[in-house]
Amino acid sequence: MRGSFVGKWRSPFLILLVLTLTYGCVATNRPAATLLTDPFLQLPTPTSVRVVWFTEFEGGEHRVEYGDGFTQRAIATTTKLSRVREDQRSRVGQQTEPGQVYQQPTPRDIWRHEAEVTGLTPGQRVPYRVASLRANGLFTRAIASRPFTLAPLPPPGTPLKILLTSDHQSMPMTATNLQKVVETVGQVDAVFLAGDTVNIPDRASEWFDDNRGGAFFPCLQGRASYSLERNGTTRVYTGGEIIQHAPMYVAIGNHEIMGRYGRLDSLNGEFEDAIPRDVALRLYGPNGLNNTAFSTDTYEEIFSLPQSPEGGETYYATTIGDVRLVSLFATNLWRVPSLDPSAKGRFREPEAKLNSREDWGYGQIIFEPIRKGSPQYNWLKQELSSPEFRQARYKIVMLHHPTHTLGDNVVPPYTDPIRVVERNAEGSPAVIRYDYPKSDDYLLRDVMPLLEAAQAQLVLYGHSHVWNRFRTPAGLHLLETSNVGNTYGAYWEPQPRKLPDLNPQFYNLENYVTAGDPGGLEPITPTLAPVTGDDGQPLPFLSSNDITAFTLFDTGTGTISSYRFDTRTPDAPVVKFDEFQLGVG
Repeated sequence: MRGSFVGKWRSPFLILLVLTLTYGCVATNRPAATLLTDPFLQLPTPTSVRVVWFTEFEGGEHRVEYGDGFTQRAIATTTKLSRVREDQRSRVGQQTEPGQVYQQPTPRDIWRHEAEVTGLTPGQRVPYRVASLRANGLFTRAIASRPFTLAPLPPPGTPLKILLTSDHQSMPMTATNLQKVVETVGQVDAVFLAGDTVNIPDRASEWFDDNRGGAFFPCLQGRASYSLERNGTTRVYTGGEIIQHAPMYVAIGNHEIMGRYGRLDSLNGEFEDAIPRDVALRLYGPNGLNNTAFSTDTYEEIFSLPQSPEGGETYYATTIGDVRLVSLFATNLWRVPSLDPSAKGRFREPEAKLNSREDWGYGQIIFEPIRKGSPQYNWLKQELSSPEFRQARYKIVMLHHPTHTLGDNVVPPYTDPIRVVERNAEGSPAVIRYDYPKSDDYLLRDVMPLLEAAQAQLVLYGHSHVWNRFRTPAGLHLLETSNVGNTYGAYWEPQPRKLPDLNPQFYNLENYVTAGDPGGLEPITPTLAPVTGDDGQPLPFLSSNDITAFTLFDTGTGTISSYRFDTRTPDAPVVKFDEFQLGVG
């Protein structure tokens, strides 16, 4: 019996042992774990690139396997995201309606893994995949991605296709937009994203697994499943497999910034609860300003971006092939324009909170100074005079807030709010108002002259969810290509911006331009196939919740091409509607 028993169990046991020793894993009857994201590429150098991915388990020996046969390995460093949570507004797991599972902000355990693949040859793509080991009962289970390709930093002279985009924010047409990018031009070589990756940066599901199918990473990795209904027809869009193969460079927008931490009972409330750093310093002291004023922690924990000594990852400059990219931290806190007495708004404080400075909104605050003399301005001035910038074939500046636009979010001017306090007979505040002098718009007054003098060729921005472009008299091209749904409108003759009824006794109405570009430039009508208005005339913009637009920069030819796709006719082709060329620097 003993010999018979050994004969029966020896072979399966040996197979199990060999599998465990060789792969570090065996299957069990427990639910199969998965990676939370596919890997994506960051921070390439001439001989290396970093690979990043996320899991919902801590695991061990997270690694990149690369090269022919995936025989080479790079071991990852693992960190835990410190601030991501879910709340009553999350759409994740079983929660499909507000408050079904979460009633307040609740921490969520997510781990980030980053490995640097070294020894690469410029111009050569290498197959890779990632694997994470997870304990599963008595054994360890290896969870691996599909194979993708990576490459180091392209050398000068390499023709590249670069996707120019912004304002994804889980918008209705984001998955459609990115799917059409891949279907139209194939694999891109880099992504420049001018801010607003998600809506609420500390809400984990907006990055990873919103159950409506349109979270940030799934859309950029071809793993989305977003149902879009138009005219009674529903199509499911998957996004595009993009950042598994191409590095992404991001600028900070207002939706990368959280307000005060843990003070309110919802993540939306925290997002809107930012105050200026100098106010937080007076109210709470010098410690923990990222908790008591505002924070970019989650943005900085998720991405590995180039850094500047002054701004870290919040503003930086880097070279990709023939392109010198300068990314600025230029964004402000969007406040409601209402004049209602209860509004913590753009133009006033709520009447009930006039005696509580801790509860003021402080107007539409600018998060990081960029006015003349500020650390960021001085850094930018130095960068624009650097050999790397001056000698680059293409000089591109990326920021979130528009310098010139027909969109809504360019009003009020980009300047610090001027507070006016009216007091009652007892000396207490009776009304607190904010005004924004147009002559002090820091982007128009201070930044644009720098860029023109340095012969920058393109300024890329977003924020208003429209497509439009301009050109300054000095030849600097300006492009806003952020139309992925939920547009805020384009205001060009005779359509006025929707401003509150500001009393000219208290506000200088010349500060608030109701139509056209407040900076005084005329928009450029698309050169190939503009959309038309009700009168049949071509429009110099695209502002639609049905038509989405994306833009590609071909560095081989210097051509910037914009495409549109009408989701109401899902079987129709993508249309190239505009094209222009950057001069050689």
